[in-house]
Amino acid sequence: MFSGSIVALITPFTLDGEVDYVGLKKLVEHHVAAGTDAIVSVGTTGESATLTVEEHVKVVEKTVEFAAGRIPVIAGTGANATHEAVEFSRMLDNTGIAAYLSVTPYYNKPTQEGLFLHYQAIAQGTDIPIILYNVPGRTGVDMKPETVARLSEIKNIIALKDATGDLSRVALHRELCRDDFLLFSGDDATGLDFVKLGGQGVISVTNNIAAKDMADMMHLALKGKFEEAQAINHRLMPLHKGLFVESSPIPVKWAAHKLGLIENGDLRLPLTELSEQDRPVVAQAINDANI
Repeated sequence: MFSGSIVALITPFTLDGEVDYVGLKKLVEHHVAAGTDAIVSVGTTGESATLTVEEHVKVVEKTVEFAAGRIPVIAGTGANATHEAVEFSRMLDNTGIAAYLSVTPYYNKPTQEGLFLHYQAIAQGTDIPIILYNVPGRTGVDMKPETVARLSEIKNIIALKDATGDLSRVALHRELCRDDFLLFSGDDATGLDFVKLGGQGVISVTNNIAAKDMADMMHLALKGKFEEAQAINHRLMPLHKGLFVESSPIPVKWAAHKLGLIENGDLRLPLTELSEQDRPVVAQAINDANI
């Protein structure tokens, strides 16, 4: 259903802090032209934590509208209360999305059984495909491969975004999960190696500012042309790392603004603009990646 280079899309804001829908349309057009394979709308990189519920739904709706069937849109969802995650999914059911990307509950550190029951409840509330999202560095909880395997037996849970950076899990997930279960890297620095080991692609932050390069790299890798893909990845590696010099999406929004992809790099508190000391780091990464 999905493969290749999927962008974890940033959400642009106007200078007065409102969602910039003109800027959002520009970003969607940019990714369609660059060959990006799918868009994640209002995932964690899209600042889902600081958008209101009404904004969240509208941004997803507008992203689908702007995509106009040319590129699949995956809606970011997730909450640390299961009933909220279920309700969020129901609110987005009729927006025209292709799937949900649902991050693990954050802060309250559920057990593995709690994680299973959480996602089971979400799956029971919708017929739309669900992509699990495991990012323990941001949520404080790690969904173990055995739990992912249990969840993969649920028909409309179709994939995992694994942002652990632990490449040993690719083979383990492949062994434990059902045959058609999809695996995506959520870690740009190890994304190509993830695909070499059997993954289907990457859900990427780097894609926001290097969309064509990421698409070319993933498409080459999926064809088994790893040497050519590696050449691109080597050039992008400073970017993969530089875009996380501060909490994401702080650096990537600054970079997108510097490259003229969005009107400004503003974020909502408690996130703040990229610090003066780290701007040269990101600027050098952009230069080194030849963007």
